[in-house]
Amino acid sequence: MALYEHVFLARQDITPQQVDALVEQYKGVIESNGGKVGRVENWGLKSLTYRIKKNRKAHYVLMDIDAPAPAVHEVERQMRINEDVLRYMTIAVEKHEEGPSAMMQKRDRDDRPRRDGDRPDRGGFGDRGPRPDRGDRDDRPRRPREDRA
Repeated sequence: MALYEHVFLARQDITPQQVDALVEQYKGVIESNGGKVGRVENWGLKSLTYRIKKNRKAHYVLMDIDAPAPAVHEVERQMRINEDVLRYMTIAVEKHEEGPSAMMQKRDRDDRPRRDGDRPDRGGFGDRGPRPDRGDRDDRPRRPREDRA
């Protein structure tokens, strides 16, 4: 059987209990078709980058699936029919990740690079040195601006 990571987005106006019911429904479909569901992560209600079907937010859910392809096709078919599911994506993977996914890992502010030029990979603007001399600029002829002429 193949390994998959499956993420789906549910409408913002359904309750978290309804999201859990959707997960259980799709788990049942996968298990009835000979597969099994490993890790299930509910990422919660998050803002969307752009509106999808008049929704600005969505419930995000990740499922690790070990199932044959027909089981995944059946889940995707049922998600197309369900009006509570806004989007879904299934990706075949070599192996499932251990531990929490990148969305569930808590990052501290200290882990991110600072914005004041203190980045280790590239220098800030202060590393350039003095600006080269541009020469005398007053000897060039100037055209009068149209609004002053």
